[in-house]
Amino acid sequence: MVTDVHTHYVPRGWPELGWPGAPRLRVDSEREATILVGGREFRTVQDDCWDPRVRLELMDRDGVDRQVVSPTPVFFGYDRPAAEGVRIARIFNDLALEICRDERLIPFCQVPLQDPELACAELDRCLANGHRGVEIGNHVGDRDLDDPGVVEFLQECAARDVPVFVHPWDMPAGPRVTRWMAQWLVGMPAETHLSILAMILGGVFDRVPDSLRICFAHGGGSFAFWLGRFENAWHRRPGVVGVSAFPPSHYLGRFSVDSAVFDERALRLLVDTLGEDHVMLGSDFPYPLGESPAGGLIRRAGFLPERARAKLLGGNAEVFLGCDNGEKTD
Repeated sequence: MVTDVHTHYVPRGWPELGWPGAPRLRVDSEREATILVGGREFRTVQDDCWDPRVRLELMDRDGVDRQVVSPTPVFFGYDRPAAEGVRIARIFNDLALEICRDERLIPFCQVPLQDPELACAELDRCLANGHRGVEIGNHVGDRDLDDPGVVEFLQECAARDVPVFVHPWDMPAGPRVTRWMAQWLVGMPAETHLSILAMILGGVFDRVPDSLRICFAHGGGSFAFWLGRFENAWHRRPGVVGVSAFPPSHYLGRFSVDSAVFDERALRLLVDTLGEDHVMLGSDFPYPLGESPAGGLIRRAGFLPERARAKLLGGNAEVFLGCDNGEKTD
């Protein structure tokens, strides 16, 4: 069972969100549309974002049995008042269920993370309606994942046995990062890296039970490459970075990452650092910077024994999604 844990959807239209410059969709043709944010073109998308038949055909082409289908982060609405955030989440969560009627498409919801009580309420509503997990952004304004409100929500996810997928969003802008798609090439990995640091050095893993199933997009950014630097800083500057109860390496095994790193050397580093049980196929389908065909890197990676390859392609996702029923993959 090959499972892609990192894919996104965009509905083919939605009600007005209610403020000037809110995201909307301009339908350009039967198969193409443009997301507009603040009246400006944000991204051109195709029908594989909203048409499940097209999505399933492409999955068959790539040899993917199932997809976790998550929101596109531009629709999170964390910067809006909490009541508006609930309305935004409900609109997109209900539209996601229409796209994910086929059992091969596993919907993850979004929540108004700016208000933990409302976020938990929307999570409950979505779970009752058929969502299987939740995607969250890696920060809410200047509040990182160690913010008490976010920790409260993660504790609820652990208590409810709900998988969490963390995706970077709202990257810093400016002249130095608007060239060469640097917001995506540098900003997104850096934001993901920072969110894992917040979980570790902010003491979140010390406050959230180890039953929390959480995965970070884009290979966890540069976390695996710089783990030694974090470890060194934790020991040498404890008064500055020693907030966690243990050094960073202690928390390996508490989280997973996807495989969207596009290079066998990087994938080897992820497996060597995080372990073969904590890396999962993630393609970022259907966006242009995603992997195509999905899973190609894992399938051709010469260093992976077949048992480990099977874990990365699907076995680890079974555990993440809670489908393994306690059975081992070997």
